[in-house]
Amino acid sequence: MNKWAAFAAAAVIGFFVSFLLGYIVIPWLHKLKFGQTILDIGPSWHKKKQGTPTMGGILFMAGIGAALAVVLITDKIMGGDIIGEGSLVPGNVKTKFYSGLIMAFAFALIGFADDYIKVVKKRNLGLTILQKTIAQVIVMAGYLISLQMAGATYIMFPFIGAVDLKWLFWFVGVAVMYCTVNAVNFTDGIDGLCASVTATFAAAGIVVALLRGVFGVSLLCAAIFGSLAGYLIWNWNPAKVMMGDTGSMFLGGLVVAVSYCLDMPWLILLMGIVYVMEFGSDIIQIGYFKITHGKRIFKMAPIHHHFEKCGWKEKKIVYVFSIINIIGCVLAILLVYFGMPK
Repeated sequence: MNKWAAFAAAAVIGFFVSFLLGYIVIPWLHKLKFGQTILDIGPSWHKKKQGTPTMGGILFMAGIGAALAVVLITDKIMGGDIIGEGSLVPGNVKTKFYSGLIMAFAFALIGFADDYIKVVKKRNLGLTILQKTIAQVIVMAGYLISLQMAGATYIMFPFIGAVDLKWLFWFVGVAVMYCTVNAVNFTDGIDGLCASVTATFAAAGIVVALLRGVFGVSLLCAAIFGSLAGYLIWNWNPAKVMMGDTGSMFLGGLVVAVSYCLDMPWLILLMGIVYVMEFGSDIIQIGYFKITHGKRIFKMAPIHHHFEKCGWKEKKIVYVFSIINIIGCVLAILLVYFGMPK
């Protein structure tokens, strides 16, 4: 199958499946009364979102799954090998690609359990921190074992090249995965923010993957971008559906999968700079609060809520944060272009 046709098909199929499925899934979620519960600790004006259907991540999850299934099956029938194309070790690339997808869907299951407990069992906090952490550790361990079996214990750094982490691979991997998945989850706090920021990450991922000659990853990013674009039609302020932990944890897993497929998890620091801001602001707020016995640096954390408290509208926050993330993405692309061996 022509790779550019495959690329376009992945984005278009992802978009239309995600968008059109909204006409079915959103009324269904309404019927099941799977509505968002707004906690009292959040901004008071968020109360108007009470009851908005959650678990909307199903839309882009289905879009990505359908796009990849159609393209990869078609390619297989035509005798192609898109995922391994251009790689000296196709088996290595395929292991990272498919194990990454499995890992993302496994994180989505954890998010679904959390959403289900909140919505159906009426326990606002969902899974306990301990329960969620144990489940995440199991998923992380499985993914890292697959990477180790594939011999992918190294990281590519600009102007340096490949660095084998050896035993540090496990510590770095756990830190990257735990922080990223939860940071993406934190970013899902206002209409359209998480999906918009992740769409910019996916767009940059397309470019970096093409520069690195890993077309399979570019295909995945095209499917992510198209599916999120379709979902944003429903999630744009005022949102008709929210992705829930089901969707945000799935996206966090995909961000990790893409970065490891490219052998460059450090990309998340730039291509996901908004995630870093969100996660970092929460850590700083908690730490400062404990050290000063009750004082706060931000009006509210994560940081998008701080700007809400300062009077910014949700759409303005999404626009500004997306631009910031695009700047980070451009810097990452330049580092890869000038710093990596061609």
